[in-house]
Amino acid sequence: MRILICEDSVLLREGLVRLLEHSGHEVIAALPDTTDVIDTALAQHPDLCILDVRLPPTFTDEGIRTALDLRTRRPELPLLVLSQYVEERYASDLIAAQGGAFGYLLKDRVADVSEFVESLERIAAGATVLDPEVVAQLLTRRSRDDRMQSLTSRERTVLAAIAEGRSNQAIAALLFLSEASVEKHITSIFQKLGFEPDESGNRRVLAAIAHIESASGSTGPAQNGPVS
Repeated sequence: MRILICEDSVLLREGLVRLLEHSGHEVIAALPDTTDVIDTALAQHPDLCILDVRLPPTFTDEGIRTALDLRTRRPELPLLVLSQYVEERYASDLIAAQGGAFGYLLKDRVADVSEFVESLERIAAGATVLDPEVVAQLLTRRSRDDRMQSLTSRERTVLAAIAEGRSNQAIAALLFLSEASVEKHITSIFQKLGFEPDESGNRRVLAAIAHIESASGSTGPAQNGPVS
């Protein structure tokens, strides 16, 4: 996998390069700011782009704005956004920008090397991967909705796992359930929340998060058209 990195911290940037190269991937460029990200992505055609949210010069939202620009110019390019802490509105912006697969992870996740690399590979393969902390905050904010109230405790746990991008098999292993039981829970969840089940991981994640976001007035795929 050919990867483009944009991270201003020298330690994290170099750490990512070594980690990824040790895992058998090629880092085509490791940039300290967004100045050359677009041109590099268009010229080098990476398989995945990793960007920090807060980058020079203002350290506010340069990374997310560049990610959204890449969504426009190369919609199929898988993106991973790294953040120091949960910033829900940035996750919402990426969800609203329909295109290729994406991930939103906290930087702490890099410490678990095997899980982090697995997340990268899943995103590059077309999955959507959201940090559990992001999912937890979105679910908490959404909890007052009547349809969310109708979910059982187990169904809420399964919904959180869906929103994290986990497959039925992974959810079954996580919760010590059979895959058949997981499928029944998912069918029940989707019926209660009012949308059709779909086995495509990306659609499932986007549908789940679009529903979670809808009550807060955020603009997501469910409001702009069919989830893809």
